[in-house]
Amino acid sequence: MQEKVRWGILSTAAIARETLIPAIQRSRKAEVVAIASGSGKAHEVAQQIGIPKAYNSYDALLNDPAIDAVYIPLPNSLHAEWTMKAAEHKKHVLCEKPAALCEGDVRKMVEACEKHQVIFMEAFMYQFHPQHQRVKDILASGEIGEVKTMRVGFSFYLHERENNIRMNAELGGGSLFDIGCYCIHSIRHILNAEPVELAVHSNYDEQHLVDLTTSGWMKMENGVHALFDCSFESVWRNEYEIVGTKGKLTVPRAYRPDLHDGEGLIIVQTESGKVREEVVVGDQYVLEIEHISDCILEGKEPSYSNQAMIQQARVLDACRLSSETGKKAALI
Repeated sequence: MQEKVRWGILSTAAIARETLIPAIQRSRKAEVVAIASGSGKAHEVAQQIGIPKAYNSYDALLNDPAIDAVYIPLPNSLHAEWTMKAAEHKKHVLCEKPAALCEGDVRKMVEACEKHQVIFMEAFMYQFHPQHQRVKDILASGEIGEVKTMRVGFSFYLHERENNIRMNAELGGGSLFDIGCYCIHSIRHILNAEPVELAVHSNYDEQHLVDLTTSGWMKMENGVHALFDCSFESVWRNEYEIVGTKGKLTVPRAYRPDLHDGEGLIIVQTESGKVREEVVVGDQYVLEIEHISDCILEGKEPSYSNQAMIQQARVLDACRLSSETGKKAALI
């Protein structure tokens, strides 16, 4: 039985060099065997970080029979095209979020991967950090009572905006696609529920036509109200708060505990005023890689299913529609 998944990387993007490739190299179940770039940087990067093979085109990498799976950190607008091409070459796919720019494209990606019998997963790495399962356990215990509200925020101040891919509308830029997708995903994931109605508003950059700040309200199918905001115009935050009838729970390192040596933090405050903290440690990028690698090696479906990815795209579509029209959107 094959012991490790052999990964190829489509792009020399910073997120690949700085997070995913090192995570694969730390993993016991995966190895990076090749990297490709259309810019000519692949050979230099391969030499710098110890990757055996480098290609000057993505197609050349996909044609390598020694590669089992690919990681795709390309611009958002290219995710659908290269995921489907990878599937046609029988490569499993881990694709950066958002999977694509609309639900229709995600459906096509899923169909292509199912047709060619390869695993496809959108790279929401945060969900594999064990602090979130601990949050679910606390909620299930009833310690903060019946959940009524969830508030989520992800922001940072984007100083260098010219020539930044996040400011390119054609490539799928904007705060909603870049970081707001985490807010949407975590609401659905932590509450284990889908929105039935939402209203979203955005501040747009008039020159680049991308949203700089987006905020929204969701009514979930279980009656919980969820509020979120994402922004390129605010100080660094990556947090969520869940309020119940008997207390509240706060997770101040929700999406990037890796910036704190993998230490997630959960703060619980009950109606008596008692406050306690739990530190939960995990290497979320390695856990993500090992989860999908396990699925590939053992022929299992990922815990983050194809249908869940389609639903994520459907909710993002509704958010964009509401923002553009100024009207509520229903998802029933």
